[in-house]
Parts: sequence; C-alpha cells; structure tokens
Amino acid sequence: MRMFAISAALVLAATFAWAQERTPSPAGAEVYIISPKDGATVSSHFVVQFGLKGMGVAPAGIKFENSGHHHLLIDSDAPADLNAPLTADDQLIHFGKGQTQTTVTLPPGKHTLQLLLGDQNHMAHNPPVFSKKITVTVSK
Repeated sequence: MRMFAISAALVLAATFAWAQERTPSPAGAEVYIISPKDGATVSSHFVVQFGLKGMGVAPAGIKFENSGHHHLLIDSDAPADLNAPLTADDQLIHFGKGQTQTTVTLPPGKHTLQLLLGDQNHMAHNPPVFSKKITVTVSK
C-alpha cells in the first residue's frame, strides 16, 4: 500500500509540473553570451560568461517578477517542447543557483553554445528568452 501511495504522489507531482503555465517575459528581454565571442578559438577548459538585459537573475525556486536563471545548451538545439520543464543533462546545463558564468570542458573541435532563460520552475518563459547560438573551436 505504501508503494502505491508513493507512486500516486509522483504521478500527481508530474501532472502538476506539466500543467504549469509559462511565466511571461517582458518585451525586449535578451539573454546573450558575453564571452567567448562567436567564432572564437578556446582551450579545452574555458569560461562562458552570461549576459541578461531587461530581466534579473534569481535562483530556481525563487519567484521574482521578470527574473529567471540561466540554462546553457551545448551542441544542442532548444528543446522541442517548451511547455515542459527543462531537463538537465550534459547538453542542457542548469544554473539554478543564479550563476552568471561557468567553466566548460569540451573536446577538440567545433561546438555550439546557446543560453535559454528559465523561470523559478525550470520552465522557459513565454515568449522564450534565448541567446543567439554561437560557435567556438576548441584547439587541440
């Protein structure tokens, strides 16, 4: 009986997560990569600095109007379903503590980077706030 209660609770939580409405983003909001610049050649360990205009940064779980936290897409396109919470993996990294930069380690070759702002529930805003996708080359 206990296992059934836990399973039911998980189903309810998942249903709630999928039913969440996306937080509105203000007109003119922009997220962008400060560095590296598009087309840059970098070492295998490099710093990515995040920029944001027209909104503020707040940790996940904290609701402030016109705010969110960064998600970095590496060698990936944006999720197809922006009405679902953003998943975390090696290609979609969450910065839920409100970080505005990170050190990335990538193998040699060409790679793409793009930012997506998420709200307090890891949902993309409506409309979504994406950066331009940039390309960097990691030297050998």
